[in-house]
Amino acid sequence: MKAIAFTHPLPIEAVDSLVEVELPMPEIGPRDLLVNVRAVSVNPVDTKIRGARHQGSATENTGKPRILGWDAAGVVENKGAAVSGFDVGDEVYYAGELERPGSNAEYQAVDERLVGRKPKSIGFAEAAALPLTSITAWELLFDRLGVREGEGGASLLVSGAAGGVGSILVQLVRRLTGLTIIATASRPDTVRWVSQMGAHYVIDHTKPMAEQVNRLGPPPVKYIASLTATMRNFAQLVEVLAPQGRLGLIDDPATLDVVPLKRKAASLHWEFMFARSMWQTPDMAEQGRLLSRVAELVDRGEVHSTQTQTFSPINVENLKKAHAIAESGKAVGKVTLSGF
Repeated sequence: MKAIAFTHPLPIEAVDSLVEVELPMPEIGPRDLLVNVRAVSVNPVDTKIRGARHQGSATENTGKPRILGWDAAGVVENKGAAVSGFDVGDEVYYAGELERPGSNAEYQAVDERLVGRKPKSIGFAEAAALPLTSITAWELLFDRLGVREGEGGASLLVSGAAGGVGSILVQLVRRLTGLTIIATASRPDTVRWVSQMGAHYVIDHTKPMAEQVNRLGPPPVKYIASLTATMRNFAQLVEVLAPQGRLGLIDDPATLDVVPLKRKAASLHWEFMFARSMWQTPDMAEQGRLLSRVAELVDRGEVHSTQTQTFSPINVENLKKAHAIAESGKAVGKVTLSGF
Protein backbone atom coordinates (compact mmCIF):
# COMPACT_ATOMS: atom_id res chain seq x y z
CA MET A 1 0.00 0.00 0.00
CA LYS A 2 1.00 3.63 -0.46
CA ALA A 3 1.89 5.61 2.69
CA ILE A 4 3.59 8.86 3.68
CA ALA A 5 6.13 8.58 6.47
CA PHE A 6 9.15 10.20 8.06
CA THR A 7 12.44 8.45 8.71
CA HIS A 8 14.44 11.08 10.64
CA PRO A 9 13.43 14.18 12.63
CA LEU A 10 13.74 17.08 10.18
CA PRO A 11 12.28 20.56 9.67
CA ILE A 12 9.25 20.44 7.39
CA GLU A 13 11.17 22.51 4.79
CA ALA A 14 13.73 19.71 4.37
CA VAL A 15 13.38 17.68 1.18
CA ASP A 16 13.05 14.37 3.04
CA SER A 17 11.03 15.55 6.03
CA LEU A 18 8.16 13.41 4.69
CA VAL A 19 8.54 10.70 2.06
CA GLU A 20 6.26 8.38 0.11
CA VAL A 21 6.80 4.68 0.82
CA GLU A 22 5.30 1.33 -0.20
CA LEU A 23 4.45 -0.88 2.77
CA PRO A 24 2.66 -4.20 3.30
CA MET A 25 -1.03 -4.12 4.17
CA PRO A 26 -1.58 -3.83 7.95
CA GLU A 27 -2.26 -7.01 9.87
CA ILE A 28 -5.40 -6.82 11.97
CA GLY A 29 -5.97 -8.18 15.46
CA PRO A 30 -9.17 -9.70 16.82
CA ARG A 31 -10.67 -6.31 17.80
CA ASP A 32 -9.29 -4.34 14.84
CA LEU A 33 -10.95 -2.80 11.84
CA LEU A 34 -9.04 -2.48 8.58
CA VAL A 35 -10.06 0.91 7.20
CA ASN A 36 -9.64 2.19 3.66
CA VAL A 37 -8.60 5.76 4.51
CA ARG A 38 -10.44 8.39 2.45
CA ALA A 39 -9.42 11.57 4.30
CA VAL A 40 -7.10 12.73 7.09
CA SER A 41 -6.23 15.88 8.99
CA VAL A 42 -3.12 17.22 10.69
CA ASN A 43 -2.76 18.01 14.41
CA PRO A 44 0.07 19.49 16.50
CA VAL A 45 0.98 15.97 17.65
CA ASP A 46 2.00 15.14 14.05
CA THR A 47 4.49 17.99 13.92
CA LYS A 48 5.82 17.31 17.44
CA ILE A 49 6.55 13.68 16.69
CA ARG A 50 8.02 14.47 13.28
CA GLY A 51 10.37 16.86 15.05
CA ALA A 52 11.01 14.32 17.86
CA ARG A 53 9.76 16.79 20.46
CA HIS A 54 6.86 14.78 21.86
CA GLN A 55 7.53 13.17 25.21
CA GLY A 56 7.86 9.43 24.92
CA SER A 57 7.82 9.52 21.14
CA ALA A 58 11.34 10.49 20.17
CA THR A 59 12.38 8.79 16.95
CA GLU A 60 15.80 7.17 16.80
CA ASN A 61 17.89 7.76 13.71
CA THR A 62 17.27 4.25 12.44
CA GLY A 63 15.85 5.27 9.09
CA LYS A 64 12.82 3.06 9.67
CA PRO A 65 9.71 4.79 8.30
CA ARG A 66 7.03 5.87 10.75
CA ILE A 67 3.53 6.75 9.56
CA LEU A 68 2.03 9.79 11.25
CA GLY A 69 -1.62 10.82 11.31
CA TRP A 70 -4.17 10.74 14.14
CA ASP A 71 -7.37 11.72 12.37
CA ALA A 72 -9.08 9.73 9.65
CA ALA A 73 -12.38 9.03 7.96
CA GLY A 74 -12.86 6.03 5.73
CA VAL A 75 -14.65 2.78 4.96
CA VAL A 76 -14.30 -0.55 6.79
CA GLU A 77 -12.53 -3.00 4.45
CA ASN A 78 -12.15 -5.95 6.83
CA LYS A 79 -12.54 -6.76 10.51
CA GLY A 80 -11.11 -9.00 13.21
CA ALA A 81 -12.91 -12.05 14.53
CA ALA A 82 -13.93 -10.36 17.82
CA VAL A 83 -15.33 -7.16 16.27
CA SER A 84 -19.02 -6.76 17.09
CA GLY A 85 -19.94 -3.14 16.42
CA PHE A 86 -19.06 -2.67 12.75
CA ASP A 87 -19.44 -4.38 9.39
CA VAL A 88 -17.50 -4.23 6.14
CA GLY A 89 -18.66 -1.19 4.19
CA ASP A 90 -19.43 1.00 7.24
CA GLU A 91 -18.28 4.61 7.03
CA VAL A 92 -16.27 5.50 10.13
CA TYR A 93 -14.04 8.16 11.68
CA TYR A 94 -11.48 7.98 14.47
CA ALA A 95 -8.17 9.26 15.89
CA GLY A 96 -6.42 5.92 16.50
CA GLU A 97 -3.55 5.12 18.86
CA LEU A 98 -0.34 7.07 19.39
CA GLU A 99 1.93 4.03 19.30
CA ARG A 100 0.50 2.29 16.22
CA PRO A 101 1.02 3.27 12.55
CA GLY A 102 -1.00 6.36 11.74
CA SER A 103 -3.58 7.33 9.15
CA ASN A 104 -1.33 8.79 6.43
CA ALA A 105 -1.68 5.57 4.46
CA GLU A 106 -4.18 3.95 2.13
CA TYR A 107 -5.15 1.43 4.82
CA GLN A 108 -4.98 1.50 8.61
CA ALA A 109 -5.70 -1.02 11.37
CA VAL A 110 -7.53 0.51 14.34
CA ASP A 111 -9.16 -0.87 17.49
CA GLU A 112 -12.96 -0.78 17.07
CA ARG A 113 -13.37 0.68 20.57
CA LEU A 114 -11.80 3.93 19.34
CA VAL A 115 -13.99 4.24 16.26
CA GLY A 116 -17.24 6.12 15.71
CA ARG A 117 -19.73 6.08 12.87
CA LYS A 118 -19.02 8.93 10.47
CA PRO A 119 -21.62 11.69 10.36
CA LYS A 120 -23.95 10.95 7.44
CA SER A 121 -24.53 14.57 6.52
CA ILE A 122 -20.92 15.52 5.70
CA GLY A 123 -18.15 14.19 3.49
CA PHE A 124 -15.04 12.28 4.47
CA ALA A 125 -12.78 15.36 4.50
CA GLU A 126 -15.12 17.35 6.75
CA ALA A 127 -15.44 14.35 9.07
CA ALA A 128 -11.67 13.86 9.25
CA ALA A 129 -11.34 17.29 10.88
CA LEU A 130 -13.24 16.14 13.95
CA PRO A 131 -12.02 13.00 15.79
CA LEU A 132 -8.91 13.96 17.77
CA THR A 133 -10.17 17.43 18.65
CA SER A 134 -13.66 16.19 19.54
CA ILE A 135 -12.25 13.51 21.85
CA THR A 136 -9.86 16.00 23.46
CA ALA A 137 -12.55 18.65 23.91
CA TRP A 138 -15.16 16.18 25.22
CA GLU A 139 -12.80 14.52 27.69
CA LEU A 140 -11.43 17.86 28.90
CA LEU A 141 -14.90 19.28 29.40
CA PHE A 142 -16.81 16.38 30.90
CA ASP A 143 -14.18 13.93 32.23
CA ARG A 144 -11.40 16.21 33.47
CA LEU A 145 -13.16 19.48 34.42
CA GLY A 146 -16.28 17.60 35.50
CA VAL A 147 -18.79 19.85 33.74
CA ARG A 148 -22.30 18.37 33.66
CA GLU A 149 -24.50 18.47 30.59
CA GLY A 150 -27.04 21.25 31.05
CA GLU A 151 -24.93 22.97 33.74
CA GLY A 152 -25.22 26.75 33.94
CA GLY A 153 -24.69 29.62 36.35
CA ALA A 154 -20.94 29.90 35.70
CA SER A 155 -18.45 30.80 32.99
CA LEU A 156 -15.87 28.79 31.07
CA LEU A 157 -12.86 30.66 29.72
CA VAL A 158 -11.28 29.00 26.66
CA SER A 159 -7.72 30.25 26.16
CA GLY A 160 -6.60 29.84 22.55
CA ALA A 161 -10.08 29.11 21.23
CA ALA A 162 -9.51 29.43 17.47
CA GLY A 163 -7.48 26.24 17.01
CA GLY A 164 -8.78 22.75 16.35
CA VAL A 165 -9.66 21.81 19.94
CA GLY A 166 -11.03 25.24 20.81
CA SER A 167 -13.24 25.30 17.73
CA ILE A 168 -15.06 22.11 18.72
CA LEU A 169 -14.93 22.78 22.48
CA VAL A 170 -16.78 26.08 22.12
CA GLN A 171 -19.47 24.35 20.06
CA LEU A 172 -19.92 21.52 22.56
CA VAL A 173 -20.16 23.93 25.48
CA ARG A 174 -22.71 26.08 23.64
CA ARG A 175 -24.88 23.13 22.60
CA LEU A 176 -24.68 20.88 25.66
CA THR A 177 -24.39 23.27 28.61
CA GLY A 178 -25.71 26.60 29.82
CA LEU A 179 -22.26 27.94 30.69
CA THR A 180 -21.21 31.41 29.56
CA ILE A 181 -18.30 31.05 27.11
CA ILE A 182 -15.45 33.56 27.22
CA ALA A 183 -13.03 32.78 24.40
CA THR A 184 -9.62 34.33 23.79
CA ALA A 185 -8.39 35.35 20.33
CA SER A 186 -6.12 38.16 19.17
CA ARG A 187 -6.66 38.63 15.42
CA PRO A 188 -9.77 39.83 13.55
CA ASP A 189 -10.11 36.51 11.69
CA THR A 190 -9.82 34.42 14.86
CA VAL A 191 -12.25 36.69 16.73
CA ARG A 192 -14.81 36.18 13.96
CA TRP A 193 -14.20 32.43 13.92
CA VAL A 194 -14.68 31.80 17.63
CA SER A 195 -17.77 34.01 17.61
CA GLN A 196 -19.20 31.90 14.80
CA MET A 197 -18.45 28.78 16.82
CA GLY A 198 -20.65 30.10 19.63
CA ALA A 199 -18.58 32.13 22.10
CA HIS A 200 -20.64 34.64 24.08
CA TYR A 201 -17.65 36.94 24.58
CA VAL A 202 -14.18 37.20 23.03
CA ILE A 203 -11.21 38.79 24.81
CA ASP A 204 -7.63 39.40 23.65
CA HIS A 205 -5.09 37.09 25.29
CA THR A 206 -2.26 39.51 24.44
CA LYS A 207 -3.74 41.99 26.94
CA PRO A 208 -4.45 41.61 30.69
CA MET A 209 -7.25 39.06 30.86
CA ALA A 210 -8.64 39.80 34.32
CA GLU A 211 -9.36 43.43 33.42
CA GLN A 212 -11.23 42.39 30.30
CA VAL A 213 -13.26 39.73 32.11
CA ASN A 214 -14.15 42.11 34.93
CA ARG A 215 -15.46 44.66 32.42
CA LEU A 216 -17.76 42.01 30.95
CA GLY A 217 -19.28 41.16 34.34
CA PRO A 218 -20.03 37.49 33.51
CA PRO A 219 -20.91 34.73 35.99
CA PRO A 220 -17.86 33.50 37.96
CA VAL A 221 -15.19 31.76 35.88
CA LYS A 222 -15.56 28.35 37.48
CA TYR A 223 -13.75 26.59 34.61
CA ILE A 224 -10.77 27.37 32.39
CA ALA A 225 -9.63 25.37 29.35
CA SER A 226 -6.07 26.39 28.50
CA LEU A 227 -5.29 25.02 25.04
CA THR A 228 -1.99 26.73 24.23
CA ALA A 229 0.72 28.87 25.86
CA THR A 230 -0.29 27.74 29.36
CA MET A 231 3.10 28.53 30.89
CA ARG A 232 3.06 32.07 29.48
CA ASN A 233 -0.53 32.77 30.53
CA PHE A 234 -0.68 30.82 33.79
CA ALA A 235 -0.51 33.73 36.23
CA GLN A 236 -3.29 35.54 34.37
CA LEU A 237 -5.44 32.42 34.21
CA VAL A 238 -5.13 31.84 37.95
CA GLU A 239 -6.09 35.47 38.52
CA VAL A 240 -9.25 35.06 36.41
CA LEU A 241 -10.26 31.71 37.92
CA ALA A 242 -12.93 31.79 40.62
CA PRO A 243 -12.19 30.34 44.08
CA GLN A 244 -12.61 26.54 44.05
CA GLY A 245 -12.47 26.63 40.28
CA ARG A 246 -10.94 24.08 37.91
CA LEU A 247 -8.23 24.70 35.32
CA GLY A 248 -7.61 22.17 32.55
CA LEU A 249 -4.82 22.15 29.97
CA ILE A 250 -3.73 20.12 26.96
CA ASP A 251 -0.36 21.60 25.94
CA ASP A 252 3.18 20.76 27.12
CA PRO A 253 4.63 23.55 29.29
CA ALA A 254 8.30 23.04 30.09
CA THR A 255 7.60 23.90 33.73
CA LEU A 256 4.51 24.97 35.64
CA ASP A 257 4.41 26.42 39.16
CA VAL A 258 0.99 25.36 40.44
CA VAL A 259 1.42 26.77 43.96
CA PRO A 260 -0.65 29.91 43.20
CA LEU A 261 -3.71 27.67 42.82
CA LYS A 262 -3.61 26.86 46.54
CA ARG A 263 -4.91 30.19 47.82
CA LYS A 264 -8.02 29.69 45.67
CA ALA A 265 -8.39 25.98 46.57
CA ALA A 266 -8.40 25.46 42.81
CA SER A 267 -7.53 22.27 40.97
CA LEU A 268 -5.45 21.45 37.88
CA HIS A 269 -6.48 18.84 35.32
CA TRP A 270 -4.43 17.50 32.42
CA GLU A 271 -6.11 16.07 29.31
CA PHE A 272 -4.28 13.61 27.06
CA MET A 273 -6.66 11.88 24.68
CA PHE A 274 -4.26 8.99 23.97
CA ALA A 275 -4.17 7.92 27.64
CA ARG A 276 -7.08 5.48 27.33
CA SER A 277 -5.59 3.59 24.39
CA MET A 278 -2.01 3.85 25.64
CA TRP A 279 -2.91 2.21 28.95
CA GLN A 280 -5.72 0.01 27.59
CA THR A 281 -8.10 1.34 30.22
CA PRO A 282 -11.36 -0.51 30.87
CA ASP A 283 -13.31 2.46 29.49
CA MET A 284 -11.51 2.68 26.12
CA ALA A 285 -14.82 2.29 24.31
CA GLU A 286 -15.94 5.66 25.66
CA GLN A 287 -13.97 7.28 22.82
CA GLY A 288 -15.93 5.41 20.18
CA ARG A 289 -19.20 6.21 21.92
CA LEU A 290 -18.47 9.92 22.22
CA LEU A 291 -17.50 10.08 18.53
CA SER A 292 -20.84 8.52 17.62
CA ARG A 293 -22.54 11.09 19.87
CA VAL A 294 -20.68 13.92 18.10
CA ALA A 295 -21.77 12.44 14.76
CA GLU A 296 -25.40 12.65 15.92
CA LEU A 297 -24.91 16.31 16.88
CA VAL A 298 -23.40 17.01 13.45
CA ASP A 299 -26.26 15.27 11.65
CA ARG A 300 -28.77 17.33 13.65
CA GLY A 301 -26.99 20.53 12.61
CA GLU A 302 -26.02 21.36 16.19
CA VAL A 303 -22.24 20.96 15.70
CA HIS A 304 -20.31 21.76 12.54
CA SER A 305 -17.06 20.48 11.09
CA THR A 306 -14.12 22.71 11.96
CA GLN A 307 -12.45 22.19 8.56
CA THR A 308 -11.19 25.51 7.19
CA GLN A 309 -8.82 24.31 4.45
CA THR A 310 -8.53 21.11 2.46
CA PHE A 311 -5.94 19.75 0.03
CA SER A 312 -6.24 16.91 -2.44
CA PRO A 313 -4.76 14.39 -3.01
CA ILE A 314 -3.04 13.00 0.09
CA ASN A 315 0.58 13.23 -1.04
CA VAL A 316 3.93 14.47 0.25
CA GLU A 317 3.54 17.98 -1.13
CA ASN A 318 0.12 18.59 0.36
CA LEU A 319 0.96 16.96 3.69
CA LYS A 320 4.00 19.24 3.98
CA LYS A 321 1.72 22.25 3.40
CA ALA A 322 -0.59 21.07 6.16
CA HIS A 323 2.31 20.50 8.59
CA ALA A 324 3.64 24.00 7.85
CA ILE A 325 0.24 25.52 8.64
CA ALA A 326 -0.01 23.53 11.88
CA GLU A 327 3.46 24.74 12.92
CA SER A 328 2.76 28.39 12.05
CA GLY A 329 0.91 29.08 15.29
CA LYS A 330 -1.76 30.87 13.26
CA ALA A 331 -3.97 27.96 12.24
CA VAL A 332 -7.72 28.50 12.45
CA GLY A 333 -9.82 25.37 12.72
CA LYS A 334 -8.45 22.27 10.95
CA VAL A 335 -6.66 21.45 7.68
CA THR A 336 -7.73 18.23 5.97
CA LEU A 337 -6.51 16.16 3.02
CA SER A 338 -8.55 13.75 0.94
CA GLY A 339 -7.97 10.97 -1.58
CA PHE A 340 -4.79 9.06 -2.37
